[in-house]
Amino acid sequence: MVVIAPEWSFDEAEIFALYDSVGWGPWTRDIARVCRSLANSHLVITARDESGRLLGLARTVSDDEMICYVQELLVDKEFHGQGIGRRLLEHLKERYAHCRYFMLTTDHESTREGVANHAFYRRLGLIEHHEQKLSAFGLRVGDT
Repeated sequence: MVVIAPEWSFDEAEIFALYDSVGWGPWTRDIARVCRSLANSHLVITARDESGRLLGLARTVSDDEMICYVQELLVDKEFHGQGIGRRLLEHLKERYAHCRYFMLTTDHESTREGVANHAFYRRLGLIEHHEQKLSAFGLRVGDT
């Protein structure tokens, strides 16, 4: 059984293990900063098994009126393909259904991980900005 629930405090070792399992090196280099960012987010939901093991998490940055940005959605590599990511994202889609914009950023479709990520998000009903005649801009991400 997997339990999806909000959390407000974070264990550095546990968070490190989760982020490391998916190869998110830029995050694991400063895990204290990651834990602070989680604590400062609008919402963090986690997926845990019956023993309390952290299987995945999702976090949002939001004004809870017009915009919800899913900053992170990750599931321990060992548990990919078990519907955990789907449950986390569906929970967020329902929670923020009242917001005009619900968006996230992921790897480009031309990358190894991007192919799977794009297929996953499309299966859950998300579409790219350009398909809605919208564009997203940002500063160049360092250390990608």
